[in-house]
Amino acid sequence: MRVLLIGGGGREHALALSLAADPAVDQLVAAPGNPGIAAIAELREVAANDPAAVAALAVETGADLVVIGPEAPLVAGVADAVRAKGIACFGPSAAAAQLEGSKAFAKDVMAAAGVPTARAYACADAESAARALDEFGAPYVVKNDGLAAGKGVVVTNDRDAALAHAAACERVVIEEYLDGPEVSLFVVTDGEAAVPLQPAQDFKRVGDGDSGPNTGGMGAYTPLDWAPADLVEQVMASTVHPTLAEMRRRGTPFSGLLYVGLALTKAGPRVIEFNARFGDPETQAVLALLDTPLAGVLHAAATGTLAALPPLRWRPGAAVTVVLASAGYPAAPRTGDVITGADRAGIIHAGTARRASDGALVSAGGRVVCGTATGLDLATARRRAYLLLDGVTLEGAHRRSDIAQAAAEATPS
Repeated sequence: MRVLLIGGGGREHALALSLAADPAVDQLVAAPGNPGIAAIAELREVAANDPAAVAALAVETGADLVVIGPEAPLVAGVADAVRAKGIACFGPSAAAAQLEGSKAFAKDVMAAAGVPTARAYACADAESAARALDEFGAPYVVKNDGLAAGKGVVVTNDRDAALAHAAACERVVIEEYLDGPEVSLFVVTDGEAAVPLQPAQDFKRVGDGDSGPNTGGMGAYTPLDWAPADLVEQVMASTVHPTLAEMRRRGTPFSGLLYVGLALTKAGPRVIEFNARFGDPETQAVLALLDTPLAGVLHAAATGTLAALPPLRWRPGAAVTVVLASAGYPAAPRTGDVITGADRAGIIHAGTARRASDGALVSAGGRVVCGTATGLDLATARRRAYLLLDGVTLEGAHRRSDIAQAAAEATPS
């Protein structure tokens, strides 16, 4: 099978590692990729958000399967253009990708499907935003209605800060705060059948103890031994299947990866958000434990044959990923700093590049690399992940020191 992977971040490096390890894959091309992906795949240049360019590259490379990693190409209609060429594509149509492209659209789908979620208002002016904030009270939750690379959400007790974020966005969704631990559930679907992956938890705040501003995610781990044993079954029944049915009813079936962000409240699981692609950095941890070859799973979803797939197999133990971020992240990430020690197994590249003048590996984004490790228990996986990052040098870099710490300390080893 010839696979074309679109994207060049940490999520795509993790996907590339799993795809390259699949015996069914005899050629892997990534566009645009990154220096980490270059070690296992052929890199090609492409404007990832250009449907025609990606479709042309899929034809040129003779791809049997195109896997679209980031959300922006999906919302732009890249999957539609690839499928129009008769090539199997893992990723939703532009219409279905609005589940991530518009928070207001997602809320409308959830309401129609009876999905348990927070009450919310879509606001396009200061007056309606102020009314919504006052109705729900603190903590205030203000979400940019459009794509914001995972950083368009402000959760604060400061009403003025909440209003300022609303004013900075063209349109926002303001909703009631959902109290309780958060869980990420990835579901592979062909629009009808749906296969859940192992739940994970990520860490959105930049600092230890969940302090500081939201980021794209500073680390993640799986499994969640503390979560209810029937959590996945509950969410599939209350959220995933009703949502897929509603999308079919609207004539825009959703196929690809449905990311369900959950809060485990006292009243049960409630949906915080939907995404239309694998989450980052949870993908790094989840795929590290997936034993079933990945390409066959994604191809089955892309070709409507997921129901015939055998149950997924998982490796025993736990996986932890810890992000190393550049100086100034998330407000003003510094780029161009030299990175050393990032060429070892377990180091996944996210925001990296090769310097044109001498080929040195340099930072090219906010989240630069992450250390991903497995172990027979969470404490071992966690220790190994931090040891991996100990061997990486990047001036001014920072990381959280408490990724998976509470869960590891609560789990007997």
